[in-house]
Amino acid sequence: MITVRRAKDRRHVKRDDQDLWLTFDAEDPQDPFAHGFGALEILSENQLPPDAAVPLHPSDGAEIITYVAEGALGYENAISGAGVIQAGEFQRVTTGRKLRHSEASRPRTGGAHIFQLWLRPSQTELEPSHEKRRFSTAQRRGFLCMIASPDGRRGTLHVHQDAFLYAATVDKGYHLVHELAPGRSAWLHIVRGSVDCAGNALGGGDGAAITAAHMVSFTAQEETEILLLDLHERLQEP
Repeated sequence: MITVRRAKDRRHVKRDDQDLWLTFDAEDPQDPFAHGFGALEILSENQLPPDAAVPLHPSDGAEIITYVAEGALGYENAISGAGVIQAGEFQRVTTGRKLRHSEASRPRTGGAHIFQLWLRPSQTELEPSHEKRRFSTAQRRGFLCMIASPDGRRGTLHVHQDAFLYAATVDKGYHLVHELAPGRSAWLHIVRGSVDCAGNALGGGDGAAITAAHMVSFTAQEETEILLLDLHERLQEP
């Protein structure tokens, strides 16, 4: 079963020159995805002008994966100090009351285009932590490159939830298939471009929940970049 969430149906928040799109609208009680999709609590897209802070959301211990698609994003926390996430890099932050973590676009890079996925961790009172990784365009070209996993395998980001995040950039006409094990589902998000997914035309900003299926299968209609989250259908709670 595929349930599509169109880009136009996301909640759009505009502050000054900053644009934020939230795939799940926690403020809309009629939204079937108001509380997210399984362990995925928030999926946001943010266009930041130069020297703009990333807006924070209230959270009692979340794991936040940030992908910088364009530009650069500065960060500062008590664990890693200050640093920069460049385009093509991914960051995982485990939050908590003990960690102050701030992010802002760099003033000299022309802003930043970022995507964030907030996961509900399966354990309580996790120690705050931070890591970042670069996954090159070549690693993600025509292939579902694993970005995050529950055990940090093969140099991926380590998340405390039964979830695997993949990223890919595919050329027009290219077909990708991701098998889903029994009891698992997936969320497909189109970063840019367009795909045909089981007869559903999905464009930039569109998302799709895939449940009770054996696989995720799609064909690029133009050069396309996607994020794919494979997770257990039943939320792994603390």
